[in-house]
Amino acid sequence: MSKVKYYYDSETLSYRKIERKKRRTFKFIGLFILAAGLFGFLTMFITSQYIESPKEKALKRELANMQLQYQLLNKKMDEAQLVLEDVANRDNNIYRLYFETNPIPDEQRRAGFGGVNRYKNLEGFDNSKLIIESNKRIDMLQKQIVVQSKSLDEIAKLAEEKEKLLAAIPAIQPVSNEDLTRMASGYGYRTDPFTKVRKFHYGMDFTAPRGTPVYASGDGVVIRADSQSSGYGNHIRIDHGFGYISLYAHLYKYNVKKNQKVKRGDLIGFVGNTGRSEAAHLHYEIFKDDERINPLNFYYGNLSAEEFDELLKHATLENQSLD
Repeated sequence: MSKVKYYYDSETLSYRKIERKKRRTFKFIGLFILAAGLFGFLTMFITSQYIESPKEKALKRELANMQLQYQLLNKKMDEAQLVLEDVANRDNNIYRLYFETNPIPDEQRRAGFGGVNRYKNLEGFDNSKLIIESNKRIDMLQKQIVVQSKSLDEIAKLAEEKEKLLAAIPAIQPVSNEDLTRMASGYGYRTDPFTKVRKFHYGMDFTAPRGTPVYASGDGVVIRADSQSSGYGNHIRIDHGFGYISLYAHLYKYNVKKNQKVKRGDLIGFVGNTGRSEAAHLHYEIFKDDERINPLNFYYGNLSAEEFDELLKHATLENQSLD
């Protein structure tokens, strides 16, 4: 049972009973409910702004981890870019320079992608910029790797060709120094032994006894081994590829036949005195792109510096040739 409350009336100098009006009671109840609702709303608002739920905390951790992973990915791409740039620099300034081929321009290595927007499907997210930039960098790295890979394939092919070229060039003296009597005559103007007229001598004459071994000066294929060329007598011609042909004339006999493959240093024949020849010797010529050139420039394969100087001294004397 509720207590009855009184108040003191100063006018009547007596206590009066407090009469509670129902309307006023409802008003207080309404105000209380409104205040409670407002307090609850403010509490929820403040909580949502400053106090994270477990799900929000998990999402925030996931987002922070994703951003960290993207940063690590970009760091790895920076490192990959540096390595790729170093390979490209070696490619242009060492490998391509050595094999005498044109470098790849930076514009070609770093060319972008034209046409439609390749990254439209990545737009509209909170971290779209980060995702798009990372994808662009990956795509650029992939393209540069493809360009570099094709370049290295080309370099490998050039290296293989270079190796074949180095083996094919007629780079050794066709008669061993131990077997030589003397170096009779070199490339240039000489006195003809038969007409005594000064004329151009297109090869080198190596004087040696009949039957002295003659060696192939480079890898190649025998294209002739006959006596059907005027003045050369029994002679051999070897096609070395790359425009090089070597000729060995006045032979006593052959040790090879037409279409036979030979290696540098293989025994191909023997010194003789056939054809237009005054004495037993080997007449040796080199052709490059159908032009006869000085064989003296190619003896780097089996002569020491001293032996080459001695050969040069005799080869440059304007004396009488033997053919």
